[in-house]
Amino acid sequence: MRTYSAKPKEVQQRWYIVDAEGQTLGRLATRIADTLRGKRKAQYTAHVDTGDFVVVVNAEKVAVTGKKLEQKRYYRHSGYPGGLRSRTLAEQLERRPTEVIRKAVKGMLPRNRLARRQITKLKVYAGPKHPHEAQNPQPLPLD
Repeated sequence: MRTYSAKPKEVQQRWYIVDAEGQTLGRLATRIADTLRGKRKAQYTAHVDTGDFVVVVNAEKVAVTGKKLEQKRYYRHSGYPGGLRSRTLAEQLERRPTEVIRKAVKGMLPRNRLARRQITKLKVYAGPKHPHEAQNPQPLPLD
């Protein structure tokens, strides 16, 4: 028996849609990251992009547990001395709710070139509307 290795031209990439309203952030991000990588497919190959596209709507209505809204912080640095800035999760959800989900999913992907390509297949929108109706996205089964 030889080990099967998927070829990039053989991979069929589907489009999935996820409604983030009421979903727990971490559990949702795990499922999305696995779909972007293609881990749920039989032909998964670690060094080939076998993943699918994921469209996330209602990112502003994602749920978190515990006191994360006040205690979880998002940091960024301008590159200048004293340029460290931070926001709480509540402030980040108010200002840029799409970045909360994108950053959670990105943290669950490996740090390499393939993951940088895979994160581009994630489309996150704050509200219920999205411009990907032509791709006919199917609902992502969240176990």
